[in-house]
Amino acid sequence: MAKAGNPGDKDRHVKPVCRNATASREYAIEEKIEAGIVLTGSEVKSLRDGGASLKESYVSIDGGQAWLINANIAPYRCSSIFNHEPKRKRKLLLHLRQIERIAGRLSQEGMTAIPLQMYFLEGKAKVEIGVGKGRKLHDKRDQIRKEEERREMRKAAGNRGDKS
Repeated sequence: MAKAGNPGDKDRHVKPVCRNATASREYAIEEKIEAGIVLTGSEVKSLRDGGASLKESYVSIDGGQAWLINANIAPYRCSSIFNHEPKRKRKLLLHLRQIERIAGRLSQEGMTAIPLQMYFLEGKAKVEIGVGKGRKLHDKRDQIRKEEERREMRKAAGNRGDKS
């Protein structure tokens, strides 16, 4: 998504669809990549209605192509009998060098590629992919503790100015 400080950011019109909430807790993300996604018409309409989930989904490299596996896009309620299958395999649109880079990272022990969020960027559906290692149980607990500490610090900083 848009990063602060880039000159073209004010021109980027981003509409978030869904986020993989547990990804930052379950994985230590080392690299993020933005990819396009091949969708049918009913899938796009369903995404615009917010009918998507990235829980338990992952990215796979197969035959020189990147695929989004197990992502759930709910059937569009106003569609005909020719609606899409909710958990079908969807092709990701990446440059060849990006696919090779992800494949190289996935070949390392313990590395995985997961979708972090799905959004519309200037009318086009995009998926943010994170490449990283799965965390052990004690690492997950540390991450939860750090998130709670950050939340408490923000809360305390917000209350500090209210001593009237």
